[in-house]
Amino acid sequence: MEDSLIQQRRDKFKKLLERGVKPYPNDFKPTHRIQEILFQYGDKEQITVSENFCLAGRIMAIRHFGKAAFIHFQDDTGRLQAYFKQDQLGKEQYGIFKLLDIGDIIGIEGKLFRTKTGELTILVERFELLVKSFRPLPEKYHGLKDIELRYRQRYLDLIVNQEVRERFIKRSKIIQFIRHFLVKNNFLEVETPVMQIIPGGALAKPFKTFHQALGVPLYLRIAPELYLKRLLVGGFNRVFEISRNFRNEGIDVDHNPEFTMLEFYQAYATYEDLMAFTQELISQLAEEILGSKKIVYQGKSIDLTPPWQCLDFLNSLKETGLVSQQILADEEKVMAYAGDLGIKLRPGEGVGKVLTKLFEKLVEPKLIQPTFIIGYPIEASPLARRNEQNPEITDRFELFIAGKEIANGFSELNDPDDQRERFLEQMAKRAAGDEEAHQIDEDYITALEYGMPPAAGEGIGIDRLTMILTNASSIRDVILFPHLRPES
Repeated sequence: MEDSLIQQRRDKFKKLLERGVKPYPNDFKPTHRIQEILFQYGDKEQITVSENFCLAGRIMAIRHFGKAAFIHFQDDTGRLQAYFKQDQLGKEQYGIFKLLDIGDIIGIEGKLFRTKTGELTILVERFELLVKSFRPLPEKYHGLKDIELRYRQRYLDLIVNQEVRERFIKRSKIIQFIRHFLVKNNFLEVETPVMQIIPGGALAKPFKTFHQALGVPLYLRIAPELYLKRLLVGGFNRVFEISRNFRNEGIDVDHNPEFTMLEFYQAYATYEDLMAFTQELISQLAEEILGSKKIVYQGKSIDLTPPWQCLDFLNSLKETGLVSQQILADEEKVMAYAGDLGIKLRPGEGVGKVLTKLFEKLVEPKLIQPTFIIGYPIEASPLARRNEQNPEITDRFELFIAGKEIANGFSELNDPDDQRERFLEQMAKRAAGDEEAHQIDEDYITALEYGMPPAAGEGIGIDRLTMILTNASSIRDVILFPHLRPES
């Protein structure tokens, strides 16, 4: 069926060429965008302007009435109706119009008026076919419902689904606001290597490649952290990067192997300072994008108005995860309890990592309102500063909203000897089989030996934050081209 429709459109294209229509012109210059016209004239009952408007867009609907027709067409800002009339255009031009299809991209010129039903419309005085669409739009042009097809052919999704276009416009505005907020607070935007000799800054399995000229293996970055902290050593006291990161992990509603992260670092600050900063950033962001600090995500009401609640890691396991103190006080019982819950452990993982996995399973999904969790175990935080009162935990927080981890921050470890010991412990875990354990980075330790000022740093997941602010149920809905299994 589709093949015959394609052939029909190609036949029409041949007829257009026979009539002297220029294929694929590139000289039509729109003077306006649809949104500008709707903003200026959308509420006016009487249209008195005599100005001609030149617009370009894709035909989304056609209604023929003998010697006249209405179309709806859209550009990247909105949708508008246009009226084609044989008496206005002449028989030859109207005959060309009748060879157009839904999906074709056209340029039109004409004047505004309102129809008898009150719809704002362009009376077309001149038009030009800019691109012939050989393939029909999906589902009779009423929307693309197949989820996998929407991800694989995002261009179709954007054409036919208005809410999808709006979501990605919001994503762009979210990133713009974050960038402006940081610059306004005296942070310097920088760029760090995507290909790294030693992947660092997170506990994750990297993607590996090979550089032929240098003759060395390289890794796509799992985080920009260690390079950003080198810049603190170099004297930049406030830096940030909005970066693409890559982790060779599974794909689900909250994870994509390629994702966008904001990371920022501030000298002479603590993790408590960044918790306050994060509340201000995200609450103001919601106000800017959605007009309110109170939002709804997947049917749940969430209040982003500061202050947000703050819970201790172990206490949250007891009070929210309902793990008894008897179990938490005994390493063997913790391991056994995790096994009973079906939690899989990697070789070399100790009780600190097991506790974090228990937290992810038992506590994280219940943290609907914005919540900071503090006091993470040393083992799960190899780059964070030890807590001075309890050296078994770190000065670290994670932020959760709607049951999702949104941010991770801590006071930075700037003791080169302690950092070396942490790296060596991680290397022992790698030797035992933990592929996500951190590798030792001698150059980073050298940088610390020159002296890194006391500082705090944080990473915020842009994709998950966008999910929350656009009410998207899957991370694939906020990434233009998410990773998918190849079609068979």
